[in-house]
Amino acid sequence: MERPFEMNSPLWPILATVRQPARYIGQEWGSNPGKRGKTTSGIRVCLAFPDVYEVGMSFLGFQILYALGNAQEDTILERAYCPWLDMEASLRASALPLATVESQTPLNRFDAVGFTLQYELTATNILTMLDLGGIPLRSEDRGENDPLVLAGGPGALAPEPLAPFFDFFCLGDGEELFPQVLHVISDTRGLPRDQRLSCLGEIPGVYVPQLSSCEFSGTGVKIRSKQTLPIRKRFVQDMDSVFVPSSLVVPNTGIIHDRIPVEVFRGCTRGCRFCQAGMIYRPLRERSPERVVEIARGLLEKTGWEEIGLVSLSSCDYTGLSRVLEALSGQLGEKGVKLSLPSLRMDAFSVELAAQLETVRKGGLTFAPEAGSQRLRDVINKGIDEANIRMTLESMSDHGWDRVKLYFMVGLPTETDTDLQGIVEISKEAFRILRKRHRRAEVSVSVNGFIPKPHTPFQWEAQLPFLETEARCKWLKRQLANPKISLNYHDPRQGFLEAVLARGDRRLAEVIERAWRNGCRFDGWTETFHFDTWMEAFDSEGLDPAFFANRRRERDEEFPWDHIDTGVSRSFLWRERENAFRERITPDCRTGNCQGCGFTATDCPRLMEEKGP
Repeated sequence: MERPFEMNSPLWPILATVRQPARYIGQEWGSNPGKRGKTTSGIRVCLAFPDVYEVGMSFLGFQILYALGNAQEDTILERAYCPWLDMEASLRASALPLATVESQTPLNRFDAVGFTLQYELTATNILTMLDLGGIPLRSEDRGENDPLVLAGGPGALAPEPLAPFFDFFCLGDGEELFPQVLHVISDTRGLPRDQRLSCLGEIPGVYVPQLSSCEFSGTGVKIRSKQTLPIRKRFVQDMDSVFVPSSLVVPNTGIIHDRIPVEVFRGCTRGCRFCQAGMIYRPLRERSPERVVEIARGLLEKTGWEEIGLVSLSSCDYTGLSRVLEALSGQLGEKGVKLSLPSLRMDAFSVELAAQLETVRKGGLTFAPEAGSQRLRDVINKGIDEANIRMTLESMSDHGWDRVKLYFMVGLPTETDTDLQGIVEISKEAFRILRKRHRRAEVSVSVNGFIPKPHTPFQWEAQLPFLETEARCKWLKRQLANPKISLNYHDPRQGFLEAVLARGDRRLAEVIERAWRNGCRFDGWTETFHFDTWMEAFDSEGLDPAFFANRRRERDEEFPWDHIDTGVSRSFLWRERENAFRERITPDCRTGNCQGCGFTATDCPRLMEEKGP
């Protein structure tokens, strides 16, 4: 093992010249507990996050896998993050490899390198990290001495555009799958690479692209897998018994979400039809209030954060929330620790909760109406109405908040000019309500273009051409001329590329590599996004990006992700699409009957309750 970062490291001269040098030095509290400097006859794995340190350190899943892997006997896990442009240039100029923050070991010295796929626009960053780490970009070019390269996270459930760059993908919850993967990697050391991949392909929840073939015909693509088991995601069923880190790595610089994250439940049953996370993280599984309190208190003692976030896709829906708040609020208040709910539903109840939790000066609250009219909110199954919106705004004003941020989407299926006008009216109404009590009232409006994601009821739909999306955003901005009402929108060209990469097939790997070789990096960052370079890459490879993003699919078209089973059935997704175009709401299955999304009674806690012992 290489030595930890020391004063004589060759990185020291570089650190004096780059932005945010704290990203690269490691040495954080809680990193690699009990294993730093220890040799092992087992395996060494690098967890690689294809974005900067501040983003990667904010991702709870990365922290869980790091602790889980290091808890395995004879296994050492370390971390690497994608270097910013200045650091990449300095590493190349100095002929230094990308190395881990724990021990400064180059990535190609590990048995395996595992990437987290959180966002499609990190694709070129993956190639940067492989190349700087001394690992051949493509699976077919790697030899017996190269690391196995794997990936997990939500992006692994639509993996084909990145398939040639990875040896295998892990589908679903890492706590359920990762230990098995580590054991097989360890047990097969010394075997030929293709045999190792065959053994990994026998693990339920592992997808090996080399064991599949692609057939392209017309508009469709067929993936034919030779793996013996169905490629279905894995998921934990009992959130109380699942592995939880006893401590966390505490960053040595500010990060995006600078707090202790405590997961209260996993999954969501609200059924927003545009939301990929709400579909792929099903079924819903809650953690008991007692276990949440135990985890929060334990992590508070082991770290030093001044905020605990109760995290989930919709934390206000947690049935044990009041018991957790009652158990924690007094103790945390005495220590000056803030308790927060990162995701608020748009109703007065959420505002009441936020008021109870506010322990510092009131700033602003954030809500997501998503659409400007009730008709369109019914189309997307948002589950809020005009009364919810008005009561939420009035309640937050009554509790002393004078700022609100509202999130909307444009380009949703069936959107009309009336729906766009509704965004303007809601924004103005929010300002009027807040201004009644607060002279300094401000409203911030954030608009994103709709992206039809795989494994959702809208996976068949077309994305608006980005020029039309941009025109609608600019129109909204002109309508909201009040300096106290600001409107910002995400670059529609980035949204267009995101849709292409999300919905694409294996042919896009050629485009990704060409764009990367031509200088594309950090494509999710506005200041580093080069749209023209991407379009040149598509032209060079003879592919039309609009084919992937701007085309409505037929009901029976085969998708590049159809061979990946998330547990939610295609028939349910189509039924929800039909309900959308009929403007029908589908009730939350926690408050009504089972909606038949595809999970069986042995998988879904809700169905278990209905079935009984």
